[in-house]
Amino acid sequence: MRKIYTALGLMTGTSMDGVDLSIIRSDGFTEFTTIFDDYHKFDPNLQKNIIDLRDQIFTFDDLKKLSKKLSILERELTLFQCEIINKISKEYLEKIDLMGFHGQTILHDPNRKISKQLGDGKLFSQFLKKIVVNNFRENDLKNGGQGAPLTPIFHDLIFKKINEKFKISYPINVINIGGITNITQIQKNEFSKKIELYASDIGPGNCLIDEWVRNNSNKKFDENNIIAKSGVVNDLIYNQAIDNFSNTSYKNSLDIKDFDSSFARGLSLEDGCITLTKFSANLISQGIKYFNNLNKNFPSINFICGGGRKNEILISFLKDNFEKNIKFENIDDYGFNGDFIESQTFAYLAIRSYLNLPISFPNTTGCKVPTVGGTINKNF
Repeated sequence: MRKIYTALGLMTGTSMDGVDLSIIRSDGFTEFTTIFDDYHKFDPNLQKNIIDLRDQIFTFDDLKKLSKKLSILERELTLFQCEIINKISKEYLEKIDLMGFHGQTILHDPNRKISKQLGDGKLFSQFLKKIVVNNFRENDLKNGGQGAPLTPIFHDLIFKKINEKFKISYPINVINIGGITNITQIQKNEFSKKIELYASDIGPGNCLIDEWVRNNSNKKFDENNIIAKSGVVNDLIYNQAIDNFSNTSYKNSLDIKDFDSSFARGLSLEDGCITLTKFSANLISQGIKYFNNLNKNFPSINFICGGGRKNEILISFLKDNFEKNIKFENIDDYGFNGDFIESQTFAYLAIRSYLNLPISFPNTTGCKVPTVGGTINKNF
């Protein structure tokens, strides 16, 4: 019988609004139970500093030039998350074996084999007196992968749980809409009966909408679609943007800096917001269709997770691009909280890393061979 580990996972996504925290129990294979999920907003000054610094970094030279500021911010960000964990009930803390610390992505450029996350694993381990796993993407990049997405193996695990309860047949898609949108396609090989995973980043998620709202108002995002609901899509600008944007390979993982909201310049806050929402939905739908055609699989069910699942207008535009028999299901309706899939993922990946098991695969990130990821820190 395999050992069951209790692991904590932390995720600070590209929206840069706060920290998702999850505690799970798993053997790193098929056993999985959620223990605790929580969310903490960033201190406003910390959030501003992260966004301001991220917006100055486009190349490795920028990382070097701003290294001192990055080091200061990395320490501040690490200690902020340590303090969050210290507020958790001692009943939970004492049982934690491992921590998966993703860190805040500040630059992701797989073509140059760079993926920089702010987060000091050694300091984290020293402060909390726990084994901490971080730096999950480096080995995948070294092995020819894109460093992302890393969620597919966990998507597979949670769909097994959904399948046990709801008897949904393969193939299915899991669409994670965060700042960037990625897809995991899970299918069963007709001959071998083995489960096969395919994955890719496919487009923007909330990043363009959030950028537009931040740059044109005093708000950080379009809460409850209030801004977009007051706007009207500018069809001329929308169609020009669609014509001018091309992503036909889907072989590269994406960064929010791969997208630019400036084509909406000149529109009102409201019209720009809904135009960018429709544009983002169109690119997501193009990505899903491309991926389905590539694999010759056409799932009738797409499970939606991530913050973007709450954007009713985005999901409505997305559905408009598909036939009525294609379903987009909120993963919350199947017993999982879609806000915490990624933080749970990094708790699970911490266990697999600790057990020296692969976390990325040729058909999920493009790495040459199944790859073990993560740096294990025991600094106490």
